[in-house]
Amino acid sequence: MEHIRDIETLEALYGRPGAASLRKVVHQLTPLYRKWILASRLSVLSTVGPEGVDGSPRGDDGPVVKELDANTLALPDWRGNNRLDSLRNIVRDPRVSLMFLVPGSNNVVRVNGLARVTADETLRHQFEKAGKHPATVIVVEIAEIYSQCARALIRARIWSSGDESGDLPTIGQLLSEASDGVEGGAQYDEEWPARAAKTMW
Repeated sequence: MEHIRDIETLEALYGRPGAASLRKVVHQLTPLYRKWILASRLSVLSTVGPEGVDGSPRGDDGPVVKELDANTLALPDWRGNNRLDSLRNIVRDPRVSLMFLVPGSNNVVRVNGLARVTADETLRHQFEKAGKHPATVIVVEIAEIYSQCARALIRARIWSSGDESGDLPTIGQLLSEASDGVEGGAQYDEEWPARAAKTMW
């Protein structure tokens, strides 16, 4: 298989980008981009570090991020499995990308920027849920914001195809396979709902 090794060859295959795809980029929150981002309860956080890249879904029961000012977003890091892949990356390489989704919309809004991780108590307390606070907050300095073409979500029928998860393996099964039976299994799946309810925030 032959690989493309230079930008000129790549660009020749696709042609020039449309004017709208370049003009849609802004460098801070505008009224309409703000409305879109603050309607999103689900974002994918992408980071890069010495061990490679990481893409991590981030969700909340309200806006997934908080606006600190027109140039800055704050993303709470609620406790999970403590792998800290995204946080480790940010501490060593601040480049991040956020992809915001809203149920029912095939459009996506993306934010690229530089991030820092803070345990600032005042900021953490702004995200209080059920008396709990995130362990840390990811503060993102916005470099650019732009909308993403809807074609990918339209092709995938992500909001209209219904539940297609019936035949998928469970997390317990995946964990058991990956660990040669040391972790996971049916008991893991049975205990997960109660464990999740206790550690949602």
